[in-house]
Amino acid sequence: MKAAPAPLRVANCSGFYGDRLSAAREMVEGGPIDVLTGDWLAELTMLILAGNRLKGRPGYARTFLTQMEQVLGTCLDRGIKIVSNAGGLDPAGCARAVAELADRLGLDARVAHVTGDDLTGRDLDALGALVNLDTGERLDATPLTANAYLGGRPVAAALELGADVVVTGRVTDAALVTGPGMWRYGWGPGDLDALAGSVVAGHVIECGCQATGGNYAFFTEVPGIAHCGFPIAELHADGSSVITKHPGTGGRVSVGTVTAQLLYEIGSPRYLGPDVVARFDTIHLKPDGEDRVRVSGVRGEPPPGTLKVALNHLGGYRNTMTLVLTGLEIEAKARLALDAVFARVPRESFDEVHVELTPVAAPDGPGALALLRVTVMDADQRKAGRAFSSAVVETGLASFPGFYALTPPGEASAYGVYWPGAVPAGAVRAEVWFGDRRAWQDSPAGRPSGEAHGPSGDGTEGTVSGTPDDAAGDLAVGGPAPGGEGGGPVREVPLGTVAGARSGDKGGNANLGVWVRTDAEYAWLEGFLTADRLRSLLPALASFGIDRYRLPNLRALNFVVHGLLGRGVAASPRMDAQAKALGEELRAAVVRIPITVGQASAGLARSSHDQNGHTSHLG
Repeated sequence: MKAAPAPLRVANCSGFYGDRLSAAREMVEGGPIDVLTGDWLAELTMLILAGNRLKGRPGYARTFLTQMEQVLGTCLDRGIKIVSNAGGLDPAGCARAVAELADRLGLDARVAHVTGDDLTGRDLDALGALVNLDTGERLDATPLTANAYLGGRPVAAALELGADVVVTGRVTDAALVTGPGMWRYGWGPGDLDALAGSVVAGHVIECGCQATGGNYAFFTEVPGIAHCGFPIAELHADGSSVITKHPGTGGRVSVGTVTAQLLYEIGSPRYLGPDVVARFDTIHLKPDGEDRVRVSGVRGEPPPGTLKVALNHLGGYRNTMTLVLTGLEIEAKARLALDAVFARVPRESFDEVHVELTPVAAPDGPGALALLRVTVMDADQRKAGRAFSSAVVETGLASFPGFYALTPPGEASAYGVYWPGAVPAGAVRAEVWFGDRRAWQDSPAGRPSGEAHGPSGDGTEGTVSGTPDDAAGDLAVGGPAPGGEGGGPVREVPLGTVAGARSGDKGGNANLGVWVRTDAEYAWLEGFLTADRLRSLLPALASFGIDRYRLPNLRALNFVVHGLLGRGVAASPRMDAQAKALGEELRAAVVRIPITVGQASAGLARSSHDQNGHTSHLG
C-alpha cells in the first residue's frame, strides 16, 4: 500500500505588527517546516503604515526585515518557502529591501511580490467601493488607503514560478496558508472543500500564539505560556489539517485552544473569502496526540462575486483625559467632574464627546476606585487639543474630593476611520512580479462565484454573511443572576465556570464567541444565552444590535455586536477599543447554572487531570 504523502507544514511567526521578533528563528530552528508565514496587517496596521508613508517612512512592516536577516540563509538552505503580507502598502519596496538584504548577506534568493490590491487612483465611486458594508452609508471623504482583499491564487503562482520569498500587500490572512496549499496540491477553483479546509487552517494559525494557549480563557491550564510556541498547520491534500507546535515549547494545542481561535473575529458560520466560502458550522475537531488537534470535514461553497475593500480616511482629531475617582459616592463625583469641565469648554462645542466610567474596585468602600475617561473628537485640532485638556486640569482645585488625573494636559492627535466596502471581483487583477518584471496576471475567467458580499464585514479576513438565528432574543432584561430555567437545583456562579470566550474587533462591530466543554453544557448554553440575555449580562451592550449564530460542532455561539466600536479601532473612544476584554467581562457575570451541568464540567476537568497529569481544556 502506497504511503500517504507528507503534509505541508506551514508555520506562523507573526500575528500582528509588533509580535515577537525571535519567532521566525524559533520556528525555523525548532523543527522541520516547509513554509514560514507571518501576518502583519490588521485593519489598524494599514492606517499606521499610511501615517508612516506620509512622514517619508516605508509603507511596509520593517520588522519583517529583522526576521529575514535572522533566517533567510537557513530557509534557502533547507528549501523553506517564506510567504508574508508584510508588504503592506508597498509590497514592491518591501521585496526590494529583502533582495538587497539577500545581496548583503551573499545569498541568492528569488523574491516575488504581489500587487493589484491597491485601488487608490481608481474610480472608487464607480466601482461601488464607497458604500459601507456595515451601515450602507456612502463615504464622502478622500481615502488615504483603499485595498482589496486578494486570495491565495497569486501566492501560489509566485511559488510555482520559483519564488523563495513571496511578499504581498493586502491579502486575506488565510491566503498565506491557502496559497501554499494551492501550490503544493494543485487545487483549482472547483476544489471548494479543500480550499475551505485550508482557510480554516489559516484562520487558526494567523494570530500566532492565540492558537497555542495565548489569551486563552482557561489560561491556568496552559503550561509555560511565558515561552509560548507559535503554531504549525500540517496541511493535507484534502484540505484537512493538524494544528500543532514544535516540541519543547510552551503553551498547549488542544481542542479548546483551537476552538477559541476559530471564534476570533468571525461573523456568521459562512466565512466569505476571495477563494471560497468556508462553512465554519461543518468544522470537526479531534485530539490527535499531545499538542495536536485534527481539523476536518470543512465544506466549501463558491466565493462571492465581490471582493472586500478596506478603506481608511482621516476622521479629525481626538484627545482623552482620565480622572481617578475613589471612596464614596463615585457616580456623584463623576457628575461633578463633568459639570466642572464642561462649564469651561461647552460639551456641545465638540463634534463628539464620549464619557466612560469604569469601576476598578467595589464602589463606595474603603478601596473603591473608578476611572472616568472623557474623550472629545473634533475637526478642529486646536479645539480638541490644549483647549480641552487644560480645561480639565484647571478643575483640579474646584472639583470632587480626591481629584487626580492619570495624564497631563496634551495636544490632540489625528485619528483615522476604517470603512469597509466591496468591488466586483472582476475589477481587480492580482499580479506577480520578480523585481521590475511582471511574471503573472490573474484572470477572473472560470472562477466559480456565489452571491455578493453581505452587509457584515469580518475584520481582517474578508466578509462573512448569513442569517442570525436569534437577532432579538427572548428574555426580558432583569435579575442579577439569570438562568437555570426548567426546574431543578441550580448554583449561582460566574458564567466562566463552565464557558470560555474570545472576543475582538470587526471594523466598527465586535464579535464575541462563547464555547463550552460538553454536549450537555451546550444544550444548556444554546437555550440560555440569547441576544437579549447577553444584553442583560452586559448592560453596556443594551443599545446595540446583536446577531447570534450557532456553531454546534464547536459547542459554541458567536455574537456580532453592531456598532460597538463606532468607526473602527482607530476612531473608537472606548478604553477597550478592540473589544478584546468583552469575553472576559461576560465570563465574570454571575448566572444560575443547573447543578448537573456544572457537575459534567467538573467531571471532565478531573478526568483530564487524571489522564494527563495536568488539567487540559478539551473543548
